[in-house]
Amino acid sequence: MARARSSQAQTFARRLAWRLEVAAYDAITALARLFPIDAVSDFGAAALGRLGPMTSAHRVAVRNLQIAFPDLAPSEIDALAAEQWRQIGRTFAEFPIIDRIVAAGDRIEIVNAERLAEIARTAEPVVFVSGHLSNWEIMPAVIAHSGVVCHMTYRAANNPYFDKRIRDNRFRYGVRLFAPKGGDGARELLDALGRGESVALMNDQKFNGGVAAPFFGRLAHTAPGPSRLALRFDTVLQPMSVQRLDKARFRVIVHPPIKPLVTGDRAADIARSVERINTFMEERIAERPAEWFWVHKRWPAETYARKRR
Repeated sequence: MARARSSQAQTFARRLAWRLEVAAYDAITALARLFPIDAVSDFGAAALGRLGPMTSAHRVAVRNLQIAFPDLAPSEIDALAAEQWRQIGRTFAEFPIIDRIVAAGDRIEIVNAERLAEIARTAEPVVFVSGHLSNWEIMPAVIAHSGVVCHMTYRAANNPYFDKRIRDNRFRYGVRLFAPKGGDGARELLDALGRGESVALMNDQKFNGGVAAPFFGRLAHTAPGPSRLALRFDTVLQPMSVQRLDKARFRVIVHPPIKPLVTGDRAADIARSVERINTFMEERIAERPAEWFWVHKRWPAETYARKRR
């Protein structure tokens, strides 16, 4: 009986904490929607630009930058680490108002938009791949508004009330089809491609048990899912990237498609395709290093244990 009461109390406390989190998010969202778009973006940059370097994640970002760019001076690493916090702050602050950014009409420039139009016109199912570049939420909005029927994968928030807010906000700027990560999400993606619909996945974070492929000169475990899907359905990987031009203004680039090679050795074909995705991501990050999400551990633990030379 005592154990049951304790469990009920924990459940109540957890739900109360979830509701308080959502109340805070709702208040921040309501406030953000009262201000001009660029002012909201600037506030995010200033707030996280000050708070981010005080967190333990800052050490991860610095170490990641040291691994990726071993020839940079400490002052250059520090400058990049500081700027990436301002970029992340902009992205987080912009999330509640992305529908306003999209609706503005002049804040998103699309390079090679004709490729998206072709996918929509031919109903060609493709596997969109990208990473956490600039404001990565802009990419699914552009895909959705292009007329391409596409299922977007996402990691559900632990707080179910907050997760609903995230989904509702994405619905506001045009994203209708979601596939959560995990077993159920994988089945949804297979079903979608089987119906001739496209899918979109982020492919730039550590995936334990994934393919060990080169990334900035070090092996990094990378999810093979996008490559497997493209090979299974004999379609292409369609890379996209997002660049921040100024404050809350963006350039979305639809890159040339990647057609996985088919040699009959499925494991080798998947590994080769994963390597090509990693190369694509590495090139995009090297072009604009301050705009990538550096605060997660991308490489194996032993890479972080080594001292910088």
